[in-house]
Amino acid sequence: MHPKHLHIRDFNYPLPDHRIAKYPLPQRDSSKLLLRSSDGRVGETLFQHLPEYLAEGSLLVFNNTKVIQARLHFHKLTGALIEIFCLEPHLPLDYQQSFACHGSVEWTCLVGNLKKWKEGALHRDIILHAPDGEQRTIVLNAERLGANGSGFIVRFSWNDDTVSWAEVLDAIGELPIPPYLNRETEESDLKTYQTVYSKIKGSVAAPTAGLHFTPEVLAAVDALGVERAELTLHVGAGTFKPVKSDDIEGHTMHAEWISVPRQVIERLLAHNSQCTAVGTTSVRTLESLYYIGLLIYNMEKAGTPLTNLTPDDLHVTQWMPYSEDVEDANDANLCPEPIEPDEALRAILRYLDAQRLTALATSTQIIIAPGYRFHIVRTIITNFHQPQSTLLLLVSAFVGGDWRSIYDYALEHDFRFLSYGDSSILNYDAR
Repeated sequence: MHPKHLHIRDFNYPLPDHRIAKYPLPQRDSSKLLLRSSDGRVGETLFQHLPEYLAEGSLLVFNNTKVIQARLHFHKLTGALIEIFCLEPHLPLDYQQSFACHGSVEWTCLVGNLKKWKEGALHRDIILHAPDGEQRTIVLNAERLGANGSGFIVRFSWNDDTVSWAEVLDAIGELPIPPYLNRETEESDLKTYQTVYSKIKGSVAAPTAGLHFTPEVLAAVDALGVERAELTLHVGAGTFKPVKSDDIEGHTMHAEWISVPRQVIERLLAHNSQCTAVGTTSVRTLESLYYIGLLIYNMEKAGTPLTNLTPDDLHVTQWMPYSEDVEDANDANLCPEPIEPDEALRAILRYLDAQRLTALATSTQIIIAPGYRFHIVRTIITNFHQPQSTLLLLVSAFVGGDWRSIYDYALEHDFRFLSYGDSSILNYDAR
């Protein structure tokens, strides 16, 4: 069956509210770790023992994105509360350029209580604290410019050109913890809802499989000769978007911005184009590399100069991985015949050389569901995901459809679920 015709109801399971971890454990690496081998055997240990289950000399790939304080609250003169949830930059489009902006930026946002904000600008004071203890107050304005496919474009401006947009968010933004936690963000979340290796600001949700890692576990990984690499996928609010259609075909995946340094491509090639991925965000990025390389490979064959390609040309569409949907791909000449993963990765290196780039930057909308054949990822470290979610579809695809035995074991053995819950290490089952 083509993945488009899968029924989301077939990926349901009972998840009582008390099994959803509302808070993390005091010690990150004391969480449970479910073990699932490629032959289907299931067991468990503690996460602090993870290095024992990684092959010596293998490659472990992390998503180093950092969650931003993306929720902003404004009060109108009437007293109405307007919440603006910053999703992604609109002008400038680049995340780092946007965070470095002074004076004004434009972002694509979700707006809460929209009916109370029909026109006009919103205003609020921001109190900034200088290192010497002095305080100053600036005014932040928000103006709704219009709608786009993901939400509303909002222009933010403030009356102090010495203050960056990153500083504005840090001063008044609220960290957006998942809605299924059913609680307000607390001060502790500012630390516990970030991985210990988070670096690049841009996500509105954490890559939660990485929340279990501690400096001690990372040191043990290094001591065993496991190589580490980092890439970036900025997680969007669409990660919490439920599948509302009966068939998967009716669900539109959200596009996410990715950045992969050249050194990561080279390390993958040095490891036979195979690795262990920490989290589904890393999986989506790594598997998208294959299709980005395939696009480049076919454009080269068609005579397109690599210097002419833009990041938009390399965008991975939702159904690109499924051969009968070649017509949905960006390039009309995309060949349904597969190439080897190392060929795809070398094509990316040729593109980077032609463009004189040190990192690949584009976006992906890939959906990974039963019927997908994995090209690069051979082991996944991941948490336990919501019923009827695209993340559960990904897990099912990876374990040959045998996701129920994993989730039944977790439910029967008191595992904690979702973002602050326990995790698993799964080996690829290609059946």
